[in-house]
Amino acid sequence: MFKHILLGTDGSAASEHAAELAVDLARTHGAKLTALYVVDPYPYLGVGETNPMGFQAYMAAAQQHAAQAHARVSELCNKGQPAVPLEVRLVEDVTAMRGIVDMARQEQADLVVVGSHGRTGISRLMLGSVAAQVVAHSPVPVLVVR
Repeated sequence: MFKHILLGTDGSAASEHAAELAVDLARTHGAKLTALYVVDPYPYLGVGETNPMGFQAYMAAAQQHAAQAHARVSELCNKGQPAVPLEVRLVEDVTAMRGIVDMARQEQADLVVVGSHGRTGISRLMLGSVAAQVVAHSPVPVLVVR
């Protein structure tokens, strides 16, 4: 049924659970898995121009965090039999929603899997929900894992 599954990961506990399900689905269907980590745009506009070290530190930390998240997904892919074919991707300077939706189109994914932090009430209103935004804009089905 699925040939290519796109997993949006941020290294959180919610995305860890999503990764476990995405790997199981990929293994069951003999699908390829792409694990995508999106680095949000640098939050301190203008600061990087006067202090490039701030921007470099931000990007270095983000890339390290992405490598850790990708390594965990790789462990899951190689843990069982058969191993799940994995491609890791890093996208910078876009929102998480835009990065996931664009990658789903670009890679022609059959399914997008994302974790949900389960925020409700005022925290959801203030912080938004990447999962809800992906569901609203994705060109393919989205599995939201809690």
